[in-house]
Amino acid sequence: MSVTHQLAKHIREIHFGVNWTWSNMQETLQDVTWQEAVNESLPFNSIVVLVFHMNYYLKVVHGRIQGNPLNGKHEDSFKAPKISNEEEWQALLQQTWDDAEAFAQTVEVFPETQIFDDFLPQYGNYYRNIAGVVEHNHYHLGQIVFIKKLLRQTT
Repeated sequence: MSVTHQLAKHIREIHFGVNWTWSNMQETLQDVTWQEAVNESLPFNSIVVLVFHMNYYLKVVHGRIQGNPLNGKHEDSFKAPKISNEEEWQALLQQTWDDAEAFAQTVEVFPETQIFDDFLPQYGNYYRNIAGVVEHNHYHLGQIVFIKKLLRQTT
């Protein structure tokens, strides 16, 4: 399996399942209600903010590997849309799943000969940034699991 196919596999696994941590975004979030997602009673980012933040960086890296300029700001990555009902929450989740699959498809066809070329000089190579999305999402998924458990113990 090529490096790009392996990276695409990891992208799908963190989002849709069957990874070595046995934890993935889709299964973890499938029973989270919109009220839980927007709950700000804990001193952490809300679940909706974390989901938005995770997908924000995925889309920024996706755009760059498609040849676009790097278009993202860290402070914007926490500006989640206001979610007021279950339909809006489900729409955000569906957008996240769609973006993840589109990213995986782009990574699969990314030229293997360019995977270790500069993404941008200050950010290392393409491999580092694509793998970084997977690592970043695993990190925040752990936070979501923790927040979900805390919310369900206190409500």
